[in-house]
Amino acid sequence: MTVSQLPVTRDGHRLHAEVRPGNGVPIVLLHGFPDNLRLYDRLLPYLDDSRPVVRFDFLGWGRSDKPAGYPYTADNQTLDLAAVLEAAAHHLGQDRVVLVAHDSSGPPAIDWALRHPDRIAALVLLNTYYLWQPALRLPAAITLFSTPGVRTVARALARRRPSVQSRLYSWQVGTFISDPSARRELVPQLTRDFPPVQAAFWRLNEDLFGTLLRRRSRIADMRRFTPPVRVVFGARDRNLNPRVALRFAELFPNADLHLLPNARHYVQVDEPERVAHLISTA
Repeated sequence: MTVSQLPVTRDGHRLHAEVRPGNGVPIVLLHGFPDNLRLYDRLLPYLDDSRPVVRFDFLGWGRSDKPAGYPYTADNQTLDLAAVLEAAAHHLGQDRVVLVAHDSSGPPAIDWALRHPDRIAALVLLNTYYLWQPALRLPAAITLFSTPGVRTVARALARRRPSVQSRLYSWQVGTFISDPSARRELVPQLTRDFPPVQAAFWRLNEDLFGTLLRRRSRIADMRRFTPPVRVVFGARDRNLNPRVALRFAELFPNADLHLLPNARHYVQVDEPERVAHLISTA
């Protein structure tokens, strides 16, 4: 499988993006936090090998630039995504995309899709969020670093005792995976990748509640969105749980819902072949 670098810059900062060549509408894979494009390593071989595939790291994450003091927010991630999609369209000669969002990439993906419905061949939502709803439950680590007041104490502790945050990170990410072999492979890898992205993690957590509350105003736009939406959730995710998935299916008029009973939050890791099929056929 040949993968090449896709040159992407935004405001002078480099985004790490990769493209697998092919024909037809490209599939664009978005990661959440606290992870990076490696989240799709197990899934990529199962995607339709005739289709182009694009995946990338948001600014502050993975192998993308990590500018100091940068406002890592959902709104800025929407601009990251726009830059990647424009570069991909120029490179592949295709304006339309299948956009695949997971976890915190839900807000940028859905924001961009709502603004550009004519460029969406399908929107695929994998254990993600967009707006505040009663069923949504924040993971413990996210609660610590997103709750006003509490996050100040959590950050101070993390600065003084980096090993404590590392153990918390490993434990939290481990709870996202059902498959023991995948957990043994992926958790140490992501834990090693985490220290350089700490600033982006903290800033996105700070932005989280505002992101969820502001997007309640876009329910009417979601109800008017006509491209197909495929909601694929690991049913064993206690946080972004089946009730969150059902709400997405209710809000988008052309949505179908798939709950995978053996998968947790990292549904693309637990069930890569099944998820890849659902993406490829969306």
